[in-house]
Amino acid sequence: MTIKKYIALLEQLFLVEQLPAWHSNEYKRLIKTPKLHSIDTGMMCSIRGLTRERLIKQPADFEMLLESFVYNELRKQANWIDEPLNFFYYRDKDKVEVDLIIENALGDCFAIEVKASATLRDKNFTGLKRFQAITGNRFKMGLLLYDGDHTNSFGDHLFAVPLGTLWS
Repeated sequence: MTIKKYIALLEQLFLVEQLPAWHSNEYKRLIKTPKLHSIDTGMMCSIRGLTRERLIKQPADFEMLLESFVYNELRKQANWIDEPLNFFYYRDKDKVEVDLIIENALGDCFAIEVKASATLRDKNFTGLKRFQAITGNRFKMGLLLYDGDHTNSFGDHLFAVPLGTLWS
């Protein structure tokens, strides 16, 4: 109960935001616990003492911050679109995850995975492919945002796209 109160307070202060889990009645093997994202990733680095050198040594911390940063950027850009968009993340009982799911009013789903690496591997698309398989025709596109400089196709409606395209 205390944790819920603290999280509610942090949300009211616009320091964190809860990202709900994507779920559907047809799929029973999904995790439904929300995920927390920091609203200000720069402030989060300062609070946690995450310097450039420390982030280089601990890439998992950098990837978590990058995921929150991308989430915040996409939320801002979603305001430019006239239709309502809902944001979620996907995780199943096998711990296969997709960082962001954007769903429009028609139920169309767009999946986004964030990687802080310039190297692409097939395993980076595991979550996107799993989500594509369970959503069927609702799945419109899967993007892997990565630290590279080329857009590549990785199958049916799956693309690796440089992070810089968020601003171009």
